[in-house]
Amino acid sequence: MRQSKTLIPTLKETPADADATSHKWLLRAGYIRQNFSGVYSFLPLGKKVLDKIEAIIREEMDAIGANEMLMPALQSADLWKETERWDAMGDELIRLKDRHNRDFVLGPTHEEIATSLIRDEVKSYKQLPLTIYQIQTKYRDERRPRFGLLRGREFIMKDAYSFHATDESLDERYQQMYQAYTRIFNRLGLNFRSVIADAGAMGGKDTHEFMALAEIGEDTIAYSSESDYAANIEMAEVLDTYQFSTEEQKELAKVDTPNQKTMQEVADFLEHDLDQGMKSLLFKADDQYVLVVTRGDHEVNEIKLKHHLHANDVELVDEDKTFELMNVGFGSIGPIGVAEDIKVICDYAVKSMANATCGANEEGVHYINVNPTRDLHDTEYADLRFVSEGDPSPDGKGVIKFAKGIEIGQVFKLGRFYAEKLAANYLNQQGKAETLTMGCYGIGVSRTLAAIVEQYHDDRGITWPVHLAPYQVHLLVLNNKPEQRELAEEIYQQLTDAGFDVLFDDRNERAGVKFADSDLIGIPYRITVGKKASEGIVEFKVRQTNEQDECHQGELVDYLNEVLN
Repeated sequence: MRQSKTLIPTLKETPADADATSHKWLLRAGYIRQNFSGVYSFLPLGKKVLDKIEAIIREEMDAIGANEMLMPALQSADLWKETERWDAMGDELIRLKDRHNRDFVLGPTHEEIATSLIRDEVKSYKQLPLTIYQIQTKYRDERRPRFGLLRGREFIMKDAYSFHATDESLDERYQQMYQAYTRIFNRLGLNFRSVIADAGAMGGKDTHEFMALAEIGEDTIAYSSESDYAANIEMAEVLDTYQFSTEEQKELAKVDTPNQKTMQEVADFLEHDLDQGMKSLLFKADDQYVLVVTRGDHEVNEIKLKHHLHANDVELVDEDKTFELMNVGFGSIGPIGVAEDIKVICDYAVKSMANATCGANEEGVHYINVNPTRDLHDTEYADLRFVSEGDPSPDGKGVIKFAKGIEIGQVFKLGRFYAEKLAANYLNQQGKAETLTMGCYGIGVSRTLAAIVEQYHDDRGITWPVHLAPYQVHLLVLNNKPEQRELAEEIYQQLTDAGFDVLFDDRNERAGVKFADSDLIGIPYRITVGKKASEGIVEFKVRQTNEQDECHQGELVDYLNEVLN
C-alpha cells in the first residue's frame, strides 16, 4: 500500500483528553479517531490490526468446534424483561423505542438472544452440546467513558454461548474455552493472568477473568508470590488464620468520644492503633438490614457480603436511615445491643481481637476493652474483607501481592439461569423435557487491541509484534532524487511480489516527518532508501530494538524471510 493513497492522519501532539498510553499512541499514530465520547472510528491501520486479532480468535474458536454466526444488535426489550435484566442492568442499557412505541435495547451482550434462538431451534439431547459465537459491536451507556478503547460506549466483542444437557458437559466445555482463551492471549503476545472473578449481572457462578497486566488497569489482581493462584481483589479469599491474643481481658467500659466520627479520629483520640478498633457499617441486603463489623484497618468487601448472604443486591445504608434504625449516626454505631431485627456479621479478623474499641450505639460514646468471644453473643463470622498485600495466599503457597490489570476476557458457567427464565428446554433420552444448562465466554476485541499497545510501546510510538502489525515492512524513500525513487519503486515491487505486506511511504515529505511517523505507526521492520541508493544499498531497522544495518537490494527478500521466521 502506498502511504500517499491511504488514510493515516498522524498527530505531532498528544490530545489533551488522552490519559491512557494506548489512547495517546493510537490517536497520534492514526489508528483511531473519536466521533464523540466513548465512540471511535477505526481507521485503515486500526482495522487491519483488528482483523489480525479476530483471525487468531476465529482460529482458536473453530479449533474447538464453536460455530460462528451473527446475531442482531437491536434486541427486543421483552426478552430482557423475561430475564429481569431490563431493570438489573440499570442505566448501562441503551434503550430506545420504535415508531409503535415498543421498547428495544442495543445489545451490551447476547445471552437473551442466544438462549431464545436455541430454545426455538434445538429440541433434542442429540443436538447437544452446541456452541455458537460471534464477533460484533456491543453498546453500553458508560457513565464515564475514558481511556480510549479501554472503556467506551461502543466496542467490539467476541461472545460465545454453549448449551448442554448436563453439568459435566458444561464443565468440559468451560475447560476447553479456558484453554482456548489461554492460547489466544499467548498468541497475541500479551503478559496476562487468569483470575478467579465475580459473575456480577451476568448471573451464574464459576468464572475466570483474563487480565492483561498494565498500570492503567482499573482492576486489582491479587496473586501469590509462589504459585499460579490469582484472583480479582473482589474475590480473593482471606484465610481464617488469625492468632488469638494472650493479653488479659479487661473489663468492658464506656468512654466519651465527642465529635470523633471516623475510625482514625477515634483511634487518635483514644491513643491506640487503627487495628485495635472495630468498624461497624449498616447494609441493606435485599430486604434485610445487616450490621457488618470489620477490624478498623480493613475494608468491607460488598461482593463477599453479597455472596455470603446469597443476596441479589447489597447497598450501604445512608446516615439518615442508619439514625432511624439505630438511633445513632455514623461513627458511634457498634455490634453490642443491636436490635433483634438487624443481623450482625463479623469478619474473621474480629473474633481474635482483644480489648478492642467499638461504637456504643450512643452518640459520641464508645466501648473500650471489647472482647468478641466474651461480649458479642450469637454473632456470625465470615470472610468479609478485601485481601491485603502480605496476607497468606489462599492456596497456602506464599503471600499475596497486587498488580493492576485490564480485563480482556471472561469465561462463565451460567448454569440454568437464562434457560429457566426463557423456558429453554430439550427432550432427554426418555422423551422428557429438561432445562438446558449454559456457559458464556467473552473477549473484548477492541479493548484487547488497546491492551496490546499498553504493553508494546516506547517513547516514540507503538512497537507492534510482527504478527499483529498492520504491515510487516515500512519502506521509506527520503527524497525525490531519481536514483532513490527508482530503487524504492523496484524494492516495493520486489517485496510485494515475494508476498510481504509493505507500506510504502512515497509522500512528498521531509525525512524527519517520515521517520517520526514511522516510529509512531510502529511497523516492525523499516527499510530506508537514502544516499546509497545508487549502490543498491538501503538501511534496515528493527522497530522494537532499534537495531540498524545496511543491506543490498538483492539480499532483502532472504534477509526479511530470515528475521520474520
